Amino acid sequence: MTADALIEALALPDSTRINQRVPKKLLADQAAATTADKRHINEGIDEITWLAALKPQLIGVPEYRDALRHYIELAVLGLTLKPGAKSGRLTELLHRAVPYPVLLITQSETGLKLSLAHLRTAQNEADKTVLDGNLLSVGAIDATPDFLAAMALERQPQTDLFALYQGWMDTVGALDIARETGRFQPSHGREHAAGRHAVLQQCRALHDRVTVLRGQAAKEKQMARQIALNQELHQIQGELQVLQASLVEVSQT
Repeated sequence: MTADALIEALALPDSTRINQRVPKKLLADQAAATTADKRHINEGIDEITWLAALKPQLIGVPEYRDALRHYIELAVLGLTLKPGAKSGRLTELLHRAVPYPVLLITQSETGLKLSLAHLRTAQNEADKTVLDGNLLSVGAIDATPDFLAAMALERQPQTDLFALYQGWMDTVGALDIARETGRFQPSHGREHAAGRHAVLQQCRALHDRVTVLRGQAAKEKQMARQIALNQELHQIQGELQVLQASLVEVSQT
């Protein structure tokens, strides 16, 4: 999977295309809160490209406004990182720096990733925005044809820009779920997507617990304690299997 294939899959109107390089200095000036951040930007980023701007007059989808946020435009950006770059931090900094919700396509030595994050107006500074909720970042190396088809602009909700962006988030979230189930299945709406995400988070928590227990069991010298750890590990693995089966059922509803 390549960044060009992902961009092509979005099926964006030509009128939205920008394909303009963004200077690293601009990101450093707007988003770097520390000297370390500036160093990460200068040493870790190879290129930032503003690929497309999705405005109501260009895509026929109304803007969105409420007490928390004003979505008047969506941005599609590309980020190319150098080997050894702090991918997670740089991705977050870029999402924080752009005043519009961003669909970010990141290329690095570890592969291709898609990330998205909702924004809201800062409480004490109405002219600034902050991240609203967690950043969603999912590897897209093994993206399937079904996923690429589901990312097309015309396949997203057209009610307003907030709904459209949430549609992209739910589709990328479904790709994340596919890593647990082995099959990509689009969500059937916001409630369905939220339910699937909740089950996925439970699975991830159990995976983490399994890793911890295996490490403890491998280091344990006392036989009785080792047996107890293995029993707990077996129980957790059983719970994980039940959740994984539940996730498949949720995905099929």
